[in-house]
Amino acid sequence: MTRPILLLLTLLALLAPQPGRAESPHHGIAMHGDLALPPDFAAFPYVNPAAPKGGTIRQAVTGSFDSLHPHIVKGVPALGLGYVFETLLTRSWDEPFSLYGLLADRVEVADDRSSVTFHIDPKARWQDGTPVTAADVLFSLEAQRTHGTPNRRLFYAKVAAAGAPDPQTVRFAFSPDAAGTIDREMPLLMGLMPIHSKAYWSGRDFSRTTLEPILGSGPYRVAAVDPGRRIVYERVRDYWGRDLPSRVGQFNADRLEFDYYRDDSVALEAFKAGQGDVRYESDPAKWATGYDGPALRDGRIVREEVPNHRPEPARGLIFNTRRPLFADVRVRRALGMAPDFDWIGRNLFHGLLTRTASYYPNSELAARGLPEGEELQALEPFRDRLPPDLFTKPFTLPDAGNGNGPTSLRANRREALRLLEQAGWRVRDGRLADAAGNRFAFEILLSDPSEERVALEFARSLEPLGIEARVRTVDSAQFQARLEHFDFDMTLRWWASTLSPGNEQLYYYGSDAAAQEGSRNLAGIRDPVVDALARSIAATTTRGALVGRVRALDRVLLWGQYMVPLYHSPADRIARWATLHRPAVTPLYGPMLESWWVE
Repeated sequence: MTRPILLLLTLLALLAPQPGRAESPHHGIAMHGDLALPPDFAAFPYVNPAAPKGGTIRQAVTGSFDSLHPHIVKGVPALGLGYVFETLLTRSWDEPFSLYGLLADRVEVADDRSSVTFHIDPKARWQDGTPVTAADVLFSLEAQRTHGTPNRRLFYAKVAAAGAPDPQTVRFAFSPDAAGTIDREMPLLMGLMPIHSKAYWSGRDFSRTTLEPILGSGPYRVAAVDPGRRIVYERVRDYWGRDLPSRVGQFNADRLEFDYYRDDSVALEAFKAGQGDVRYESDPAKWATGYDGPALRDGRIVREEVPNHRPEPARGLIFNTRRPLFADVRVRRALGMAPDFDWIGRNLFHGLLTRTASYYPNSELAARGLPEGEELQALEPFRDRLPPDLFTKPFTLPDAGNGNGPTSLRANRREALRLLEQAGWRVRDGRLADAAGNRFAFEILLSDPSEERVALEFARSLEPLGIEARVRTVDSAQFQARLEHFDFDMTLRWWASTLSPGNEQLYYYGSDAAAQEGSRNLAGIRDPVVDALARSIAATTTRGALVGRVRALDRVLLWGQYMVPLYHSPADRIARWATLHRPAVTPLYGPMLESWWVE
């Protein structure tokens, strides 16, 4: 039998329904358990179906952009492009990880999740009026596999076969890993794959950045572009999906405008002057003191703190463990013991933030106390490769349990010096050096000037240990390039997760990603235990097992001391002009701007 015929037979076998793997069409997929909404739901519970259409929502944002193509590695894409492109399914933000119909109105999933079939809604249209077809989906898969971001290439490599039984149906079959396990998240990840028009890209290079608006199928199209400074979107009046249950009550503004500023303080002043309608505030100092003025006092500007239950970004000063200087966990722990975080929280953040002690803070996924139940069960196979204290002592930040003030700070720094000496570093003439006389000195790389306060305070805290830390702030393009090539010693960044972590955890923390330029494994983590735990998360079949394994991964990462954790907020701090309104119900993940409307 020739090789082409063998490959064809293999493809047909993978795409055919498998015995004992019953499939039936559904209106969506839940990662664990059942969907919260029935097939005949009219709208998501966190929208106002009667919200009026019209008006403009403006945002004053910081940074820059040089591309309108958000689905490749190159370039810095403009904000808001997610409103132009669509996926086969869309998320409900009131459930941990559930998807409902969008471009596809029905989906069939094999019992063992080894395959998924999407039935494209016959009404689905590109913005030029042509129908969305299975050929577009298959083209999108190949384009992403070849030119997509590293995490997408990693996920889509698991598609063993893809085919279109008819122009409105597309089916994917997934290959098992080396242990024979199917990644149960793959049907959902395929549902979230951005879909592009095959006809539009004919004669165009998908891998190149562009400032030409790209054809999409979403509720908005690009109306005006001033590269790096401003982008305007207009609502598609004949948008094909406006009456879908997963779209009702959303995308209400006629126009969305993003004005870019180099400095966030200038962006804040622009908002206060009426050049922006809504602002998500991440700086506690600005929240505490920056909004005062006539508009706030007379009620034209409204400030709200809206609690949410999603994991907040795990923000910290991240060590690049590829550098020999930070290869020893004792060194990393020692540096985290030097700062007075109580002072930083009170004086730099007005006491409005919570110190982060998890890679999944503000959620049920955070490890706490001692491991037990599903978490302990996940950790047991690796007991001989983990620190014994991980099983017998709760993970605590250096200040925890020691009280606050100068006494505990001096004790922490004494312990830090002890750990550094164990790792081969000693203070000589006021400078920390190794046995060969090499100084302990490094650079902290930043892109946002507002982050300098924390970085400089951290650097100052290391001086009593004899360590020289230099803070360097560069422009966004240089910063991104250096991150992609892991050309830094330490940087202030974050990892963000949902309430249903999955494959992306390997992209964040996996050994393979540590060597893959452009990945999110900024810390350079290479730990077989982390790999095994991260890989096991997507294989869970119950919510309890998922939570237990994520907590196990969290605990191992915390004990690995890969960053000096900073702070997070348990609520969204939002300022808006009173002409902008939001629904009464806030979803699990927090307020969703696409459901707001202009008076």
